[in-house]
Amino acid sequence: MTTNAAAPVISEAERSTAARIGRVLFKNRGWLPVPFLAVPLLVPGAQTVTSWSVGLGLVALGEAIRTAGVAAAGTVTRRRSRDVQRLVTYGAFAWCRNPLYVGNFLAWMGFTVVSGVYWFLPVALIIFAVEYTFIVRYEEGVLESIFGQEYLDYKKRTPRWFGRPPSGSTSGPHDWAEAMWSERSTILQYIALIAAFLLKARYLD
Repeated sequence: MTTNAAAPVISEAERSTAARIGRVLFKNRGWLPVPFLAVPLLVPGAQTVTSWSVGLGLVALGEAIRTAGVAAAGTVTRRRSRDVQRLVTYGAFAWCRNPLYVGNFLAWMGFTVVSGVYWFLPVALIIFAVEYTFIVRYEEGVLESIFGQEYLDYKKRTPRWFGRPPSGSTSGPHDWAEAMWSERSTILQYIALIAAFLLKARYLD
């Protein structure tokens, strides 16, 4: 006789309507940057030395936060399934619960600033808030299902987005070499976008 594996525990948070919507967006999150980039690339703007300096500064800051998050969590952050092996609460994850998404937000806003299409900044903020609120609700539900009280305690002491200084130690294992290798495709995308905005400045703006 064979024994079936126990069914996974599904928390109420993961069963919520917001989490179900977030699950769909999570599985399709690869195309979510499109609205953040299509308008800045296609609509004429006022690119200046200042817009480039401030915008690229935001992009660099966002990528630094992303890399720190990947260095702490490793391949855990790259999964598209609910098979999470460990709860990461140190490093960038001690400052906020979603450092990769914070990094994305800063980078996307940075490219909008580069473009000089300033009216799109509040629109991009609303798009980000709506899309990623649902995605995070799904992820939080999954983590609550898997880690239970351990995750609830972490959730209670750590802000969801822009972090405050953590009260305890933030130390933990980081693999910076793996993180930088993992981020190579993101860096290449940034380089391609910089080239696209330079072309836009020459022929469209």
